[in-house]
Amino acid sequence: MPQYQELPCGGQVLDIDAALKDGILGCGPEPGDGALGDGGKQPVELRKMMDELDAAGDGGGDEVVPAVFICPISLEPMVDPVTLCTGQTYERANISRWLALGHRTCPTTMQELWDDALTPNATLRQLIAAWFSRRYTRFKKRSADYHGRAADLVHGLRGTAVPRRQPLKGQARVAALRELRSLACAHQSVTKAIAEACGVSLLTSLLGPFTSHSVGSEAVAILVSGVPLDADAKAALMQPAKVSLVVDMLNEGAVDTKINCVRLIRILMEEKGFRPETVASLSLLAGSMRLVRDKRHQDGVAAGLELLNSICAVHRPARSMIVSIGAVQQLVELLPELATECVEPALDILDALASVPEGRTALKDCPRTIPNAVRLLMRVSEACTQRALSMLWVVCRMVPEESAPAALDVGLAAKLLLVIQSGCGPELKQQASELLKLCTVHCTSTVFLAKCKLTKTIQ
Repeated sequence: MPQYQELPCGGQVLDIDAALKDGILGCGPEPGDGALGDGGKQPVELRKMMDELDAAGDGGGDEVVPAVFICPISLEPMVDPVTLCTGQTYERANISRWLALGHRTCPTTMQELWDDALTPNATLRQLIAAWFSRRYTRFKKRSADYHGRAADLVHGLRGTAVPRRQPLKGQARVAALRELRSLACAHQSVTKAIAEACGVSLLTSLLGPFTSHSVGSEAVAILVSGVPLDADAKAALMQPAKVSLVVDMLNEGAVDTKINCVRLIRILMEEKGFRPETVASLSLLAGSMRLVRDKRHQDGVAAGLELLNSICAVHRPARSMIVSIGAVQQLVELLPELATECVEPALDILDALASVPEGRTALKDCPRTIPNAVRLLMRVSEACTQRALSMLWVVCRMVPEESAPAALDVGLAAKLLLVIQSGCGPELKQQASELLKLCTVHCTSTVFLAKCKLTKTIQ
């Protein structure tokens, strides 16, 4: 079929059906696709289609959205394309906003507009609608296939498949769970199908004292993939036997399994009926700390820090337990090596641990507390600076004769003056001033000026 239709006047116009079918816009038909303008179906509103495809992560499928569909202003596909007198096409809302700001030029070419009329580009709109309609139809077909397959896997695991069979066991059960996990992680909408097939109760029942780690790790991965968990499901997961299995996998599983176990525990901690003593387990705390120390996997470090931070916030008695596993020294030593986004959670944990006597003693006894805390002043964020100052204040007040000179040796005075002169909040400046006074009490004026590196300036 020709891609252009001849006009009586001798010109040519692009034939939309031919353009799509011949693939010049990168979206040819597939077997089973309805033709453009299928009269038996009501067209889905274009913006709704785009939003649903974006939410599912399938905005263009395997193909890139054609550049001609993209608005030069927002760099997003157009829904209501209009053309300026310069021949450039934009999304109506975007170009209207441009003109409303008083601009009288074309945003792309910067040509002066001799006419500010916006002419609807009906042909391009039809092309956009047709391209996304085909993509939307294929997406819906794939989703139905994925949902059906997920339901079949759940029924097979439950033993409710038709024809009726025994529930899958052994390696067959592991293989089915692995496939179900892949579907749930790749397609968010599948999680709803799992819940509708009573998959949540199935997955919850699979976790127990006699569950192998291969089965448990897959079940936990599905539970944290976005499957909706109601209060009953969370209550069932908080049973001691199930928590014990999760803690075992946190200590002995692969890195991905450990991260999923941490995420599941945090989900349970958000439930209103959560019992704080559930996390008062040395094994759980040690497993979380072991995950934080594994610097090869930044996702694991972040997950472990978030869990420890949450535990410190909801269960104060657990702080002494965290100190007892050597967390203070380990976190202090890790501070210079942590990614920027992990520094603040680590300092939050140390700040919480400093609220118990054992934590303050551990901070004082750690040789890297002062230099690592001084290094963080005015480095990451104001919150980090405040936490680092709190650590230094705790240590310097406990043993000022030893700590104050040591802090000045690593440049604390200059950093404190920088904080005082910065745009930080008044509370932070006050804290810096008090710490500076504490340091000056335990050294001579000459030494203090030298440590501040101000001797040349004063001379």
